[in-house]
Amino acid sequence: MAIFTDQLGRTVPIDYPPERIISLVPSQTELLAALQLNVQVAGITKFCHYPATWRSGKAIVGGTKNINVEAVAKINPDLVIANKEENCRQQIEELARSYPVWVSDVNSLDLALKMIRSLGEITNRLADALQLLRDISTAFNGLIKNTLPISAVYLIWKDPYMAAGGDTFIHSMMNQCGFINVFAALQRYPVVTLQDIRQSGCKFVLLSSEPYPFQQKQLDELRSKLPGQHVILVDGSYFSWYGSRLVLAPAYFTQLMTGIHQALL
Repeated sequence: MAIFTDQLGRTVPIDYPPERIISLVPSQTELLAALQLNVQVAGITKFCHYPATWRSGKAIVGGTKNINVEAVAKINPDLVIANKEENCRQQIEELARSYPVWVSDVNSLDLALKMIRSLGEITNRLADALQLLRDISTAFNGLIKNTLPISAVYLIWKDPYMAAGGDTFIHSMMNQCGFINVFAALQRYPVVTLQDIRQSGCKFVLLSSEPYPFQQKQLDELRSKLPGQHVILVDGSYFSWYGSRLVLAPAYFTQLMTGIHQALL
């Protein structure tokens, strides 16, 4: 038995190393795969699409916000990995009465890196986690910083439109790109109107691929309604996934910003 502290400051006693792990967070499921925990991870959510090979080999324990408690009980996990934002507090508290639940709370790159190290320690994969952290650091050190900050709004939802506020991981990634988040003064994911976006004076409107899957239809619609602003589609996983995908994010950001600068010429 070992005692760990999660990112909410909770002490979590865990049978170390854990042998039956459930992940309730897609980006952290991908991270566990990168930490070579294929055997130990027994359960994932229906939204955990990566790695694809795990879809047929792991038990599905419901959705991120609709956990199947009976499915969890069949696994009898010695570690459940959850997230403050992506999972429902009431469900997590219910699980925590029966199982060790380690909760992440990530709204910056620094906290994402700390989370990766912590999960490496908890799962007896510290060496793998440290190597991953070195790879992420190298990737971000190679990111060419945008010298001309560009004002932008990042939309995650439609009907109503919802944007990323200043206390989110998405906001942190926008800063890495060189975007100025025009709704940084707001918290979490505020509802915004088209008039709010127009009045913000932002140069770009970023339409995320998740959780709402913005596509060409919505892009065309918003371009017609926001003629004074550039509206583009972006891959939301690079802005909102705080696990091993961070290794790939800087290359995506570089490509994205190159295209944006060309659009501004």
